[in-house]
Amino acid sequence: MTLAQILASVIFAAMFLLIVLEKFERQTTTLVCGALVMVLVFGLAMRSPQAMIDTLNVKEIFTVGFWYHGEGSSHGISWSTIFFIAGMMIMVEGMGKSGFFRWLCLSLAKAVNYRVVPLLVCFMCMSAVLAMFIDSITVVLFLATVTMELAQLLKFNPVPMVMAEIFCANLGGSATMCGDPPNIIIGTALGYTFFDFLTNTGLAALVSFVVLCPFLLLCFRKELKKSEANRSGDIVMPQPSSAITNKGAFTGSCLVFALAVVLLVTHAQTGLTVATIGVIAAILTLVVVAITAGVEELKPIMEGVDYKTLLFFIGLFVCVGGLEQTGVLEVLAQLIADVSGGQLTMVILIILWLSAIASAFVDNIPFAATMVPVIRAISETQGMALPTLAWSLALGTDLGGNATPIGASANVVGISTSAKWGHPISWGTYCKYCVPATILAVGICTAYLLVRYT
Repeated sequence: MTLAQILASVIFAAMFLLIVLEKFERQTTTLVCGALVMVLVFGLAMRSPQAMIDTLNVKEIFTVGFWYHGEGSSHGISWSTIFFIAGMMIMVEGMGKSGFFRWLCLSLAKAVNYRVVPLLVCFMCMSAVLAMFIDSITVVLFLATVTMELAQLLKFNPVPMVMAEIFCANLGGSATMCGDPPNIIIGTALGYTFFDFLTNTGLAALVSFVVLCPFLLLCFRKELKKSEANRSGDIVMPQPSSAITNKGAFTGSCLVFALAVVLLVTHAQTGLTVATIGVIAAILTLVVVAITAGVEELKPIMEGVDYKTLLFFIGLFVCVGGLEQTGVLEVLAQLIADVSGGQLTMVILIILWLSAIASAFVDNIPFAATMVPVIRAISETQGMALPTLAWSLALGTDLGGNATPIGASANVVGISTSAKWGHPISWGTYCKYCVPATILAVGICTAYLLVRYT
């Protein structure tokens, strides 16, 4: 290996380790490591200003293809991913402020007459469906919070419901391009559409959900039935309408959300890129908030955006760019090809299960970003269909993250919310139910991929 390859590999490994150990905020870790890549790898070892320019990739933003009839960059910082996620964050903040999520949860609770077991089924379905269109982290945050409120009123143990919501959010997020961050990275880097994901990973997610929903219900039904039997009959529940504090903002945010979904589904036909759709959703959300709630309400919306996550992505893309520019990823791709013997079946199994196992213990976002150029190199050198490798990577990273409390960001958010309300979820409790469910889900996806693509 060359000096540049050694430095890039060491910096990336250090970044991964620090993210897992959580000694520093993860955006600080990726930004510092990204800066080291720029200085040590591109500056001192390679002496290549062009490598710096290609990795920063700022010029991409000023091209027509970035906004219309184009694909995300395959090298360096994926600004289309950054723009899209930022736009969705602003839209979701507007929906949350208008009371949309609380209204939806209370409406479902009322529809099932506040019975706990049917409520579990409704929340699992809602978690999966919402996560297809909204970031799974946001879905779990709102659902877990409302679940805690309902648990206080209905006197049931919320832990099983929160775990089921987490699992189904990650499962539903695997179905579309905008559901989970790894899918956004894969889709924007490789130029796949919302419909591409829906007709490939979406079918796998649907089959998995049909099997896993009864499995989780069977696991948790006894505990929730017990809670329901002990409940007194003099409980007064809040009406769904009480969640809507501003009807104009509520209606406007729902319309913006509907438009964003339509644009995502049809963006292959309209030519609008995901970056453009994210910007449109953000601008319309801010306009709706300004008109219905006043300009002064724009500041809380913008403050609610998770800028730390956006910075995390930027630093991460730079570190992955270091591996790509130095040729480390080509070496890794060749290693996988050698181990598999060049057989598509073995490559699918390696990518799917490697992704699932790795994502159970480390953040699936950097793993997905690292593997995208790897599967591209495998496709080019071995002549294998790139989409098949992409779906294997997406399903592995999305579903593998369900196995442990730290496997995905949505897990961390849901467990933290539960603990804050006085219902801590231990590693033992979480893994007791979610590890078998994850193995079952990945097993279903294994069969699906092999039957459909080999």
